[in-house]
Amino acid sequence: MSEINSHIPEGELAQKWTKYRSSVPLVNPANKRSLEIIVIGSGLAGASAAASLAEMGYKVKCFCFQDSPRRAHSIAAQGGINAAKNYQNDGDSVYRLFYDTIKGGDYRSREANVYRLAEVSANIIDQCVAQGVPLAREYGGLLDNRSFGGVQVQRTFYAAGQTGQQLLLGAYSALERQIGMGKVEMYARHEMLDVVVIDGKARGIIARNLITGELERYFGHAVLLCSGGYGNVFYLSTNAMGSNVTAAWKAHKKGAFFGNPCYTQIHPTCIPVSGDHQSKLTLMSESLRNDGRIWVPKQKNDPRKPTDIPEEERDYYLERRYPAFGNLVPRDVASRAAKERCDAGYGVGASKLAVYLDFTANTERYGRIEATKQGNHNPDKETCMRLGREVIKEKYGNLFDMYKQITGEDPYETPMRIYPAVHYTMGGLWVDYNLMTTVPGLYALGEANFSDHGANRLGASALMQGLADGYFVIPYTIGAYLSKEISTKPIPTSHPAFEEAENNVRNTIKKLFEIKGTKSVDHFHKALGKIMWDKCGMARNAQGLQEAIQEIRALREEFWKDVRVTGDANEFNPELEKAGRVADFLELGELMCIDALHRNESCGGHFREEYQTEEGEALRDDEHFSYVAAWEYQPGTSFTLHKEDLNFENIKVAQRSYK
Repeated sequence: MSEINSHIPEGELAQKWTKYRSSVPLVNPANKRSLEIIVIGSGLAGASAAASLAEMGYKVKCFCFQDSPRRAHSIAAQGGINAAKNYQNDGDSVYRLFYDTIKGGDYRSREANVYRLAEVSANIIDQCVAQGVPLAREYGGLLDNRSFGGVQVQRTFYAAGQTGQQLLLGAYSALERQIGMGKVEMYARHEMLDVVVIDGKARGIIARNLITGELERYFGHAVLLCSGGYGNVFYLSTNAMGSNVTAAWKAHKKGAFFGNPCYTQIHPTCIPVSGDHQSKLTLMSESLRNDGRIWVPKQKNDPRKPTDIPEEERDYYLERRYPAFGNLVPRDVASRAAKERCDAGYGVGASKLAVYLDFTANTERYGRIEATKQGNHNPDKETCMRLGREVIKEKYGNLFDMYKQITGEDPYETPMRIYPAVHYTMGGLWVDYNLMTTVPGLYALGEANFSDHGANRLGASALMQGLADGYFVIPYTIGAYLSKEISTKPIPTSHPAFEEAENNVRNTIKKLFEIKGTKSVDHFHKALGKIMWDKCGMARNAQGLQEAIQEIRALREEFWKDVRVTGDANEFNPELEKAGRVADFLELGELMCIDALHRNESCGGHFREEYQTEEGEALRDDEHFSYVAAWEYQPGTSFTLHKEDLNFENIKVAQRSYK
């Protein structure tokens, strides 16, 4: 049985990373050329890691299931990326970013990792600017910042409403440069279906060529999983349809512990569900809460248009409940508050499962500033709104256009309707300070690991973590392992372990085709998603979770008896891809519910209805649950719990308050 050791360096928090970087074992340039690294995923974490490691001299193979690294889901991140550069001179610092992240995660993350993240955040911005990423700038040419949830400073750098896309293009350019130089071999349209473990160490993968259907074997001295999160276990989420848990789950079944699987994030700013026809949800960037005010009518089931409801009959409930942070409370707080208002009968729209996000006040404020610049010191409201719209358009234009295309409503004229939806997963493969899983030589980066966000991720921190891990952490920490592997010659893929792993994958594929059932893969995915959302979603309770575990087990049994996978294994077959991924979700879903059931407290995005304050806020139990839950897979789909205690030496643990 693997022992949990986080390998956190000794010494003062602020010096740990600096000292560690200066003393970590190195691999000399000649030896790097003989060491091979496999990178799974080509989003921000994967592309930045592959490019950085190749530039250092390692031989890198990078795999993605999309047709190009440019199609990675990182492209969908809109709002921004945090960094403690204090450009606004508003009191920001590395320590404050560290503190906000720990507090935002409801004191359920590891201090050392979070401080390192805050420490390297400023380097990320410099790196991206040097790559030519077009981050927004103020009139004088300095980089601009905006506000995001859970903090009281402006530290979020952005590129209009397409920050993830622009950052990904920067990392993609760096990756393509290494591909062009022959230092990275790129395998697009390939999906990793198993990890090959030899003598207890990760030594390669089995991948399926998604065009031909062929199973292929690849050796690596180390394997890096940069494959994103598992929000699609809920079926309806803000994730791309292809986002899945398969790479991480196969690693879990080969011995990598899974950390805090029940910590999933509900994003408060999504376009509401419109019907059963939907296969995904659309995220409206959290940056919109920077200038939008959230409200519901004070009258239940108010039939009037939002523009017909006077100011005094509106309930700006976040500003009322959380005056210090207002509309910029963390995501978990904002999401529960919206659900509470809708459950109480104050929801808007046809479904009554929505609240308003209104830009009128700040549009007028921006317009007044613009009018003053033009010498008009007493503008009328119409002038203010006209000029203000140009400012809003410059900041959020593509987001407003997207909303109009999807809903048919013009957000410049009428408030947006938003409602919480599944977004990010804070849980993931357990990793130590080096980002290594419990399987030696197997690493997890970005959203695929559990390490930095605790029970709730602050907005604009996903891009930060992905790039921090890829550009600035793994290039150092992987040396600690590879320095001991320089005498290991490439292992032929004819090795029995490769043979066995490929046969297991082939048998699973064969089994899926042989079922010849009556129900589609999507049928099972939707059924799983409904169980997960209803009983392990925004709110959970013991009875619901116990029911969910039994229902998921029954659904999984039905899946393996009655799913119908059409087509053939040796061809381009999206139905087969989906079937394998849903099979993994059906196992992961059970573990998520088991994890949520064992944690008898509320913290961050994990809200157990039995554990809440009188005001309806999350009630932690630090005495019994101040630990990372790391689950070990056992044959037959059962799980053993290991605990990594969380020790806070630099922060005073307290009840979160945003009032």
